[in-house]
Amino acid sequence: MNTTNKKIEQRQVSIQALLSAARTLFVSQGYQGTNLEQIASNANLSKGAVYFYFKSKETVLIELLKQVEKIVVDDAIAHIESKLRTSPLDQLIAYVHYQTNLGITHLADVLLLVLMSLEFKEKKSATQEFLAQMYQRQCDFMENLIKEGQLSKDFRQDLPAKELASIVLGAHDGTFLAWYKRSDVLDGKDLARSLRMMMIDGLTHQ
Repeated sequence: MNTTNKKIEQRQVSIQALLSAARTLFVSQGYQGTNLEQIASNANLSKGAVYFYFKSKETVLIELLKQVEKIVVDDAIAHIESKLRTSPLDQLIAYVHYQTNLGITHLADVLLLVLMSLEFKEKKSATQEFLAQMYQRQCDFMENLIKEGQLSKDFRQDLPAKELASIVLGAHDGTFLAWYKRSDVLDGKDLARSLRMMMIDGLTHQ
């Protein structure tokens, strides 16, 4: 490995170490409760390294949220769009399955999104704007799916699609929070199955 490639590899290792440390701290003690010294220390790097790669704490968070958007939003939508020939109900079930699997493979990323959306709700900032557009994409996608289900009569038609979409996404976020807070007594698979059954029953019966 030549010197240039080695430096690039070291750079990527340092960046990932900082992002991993920041993710853990932001989830466990919040954005406001975390400082750059803690991020650097948990990554076994200097505070100067954080400034060198990211310039600020908010830049670190936004970089993490970009990764979260890819996993939680982009890939989820792509997964459902690959099943467009199936019914809206089957697409909803596929969405819930996908999000449930994230609880096993990317729980910290999902929690970061939920917790930061709460912490930044009233804070005008680049992070708040990024989170708002990410959630709007989710809401628009789910609302369109439910509208299709209402047209095909798969889903109940007595309630507006906009409100139903918000309830579906809210139930999803709340379930992950409950799992996180009570993981000692809650089984993830059982919780996901209950969520899926509740969503299906709530959307298909009126």
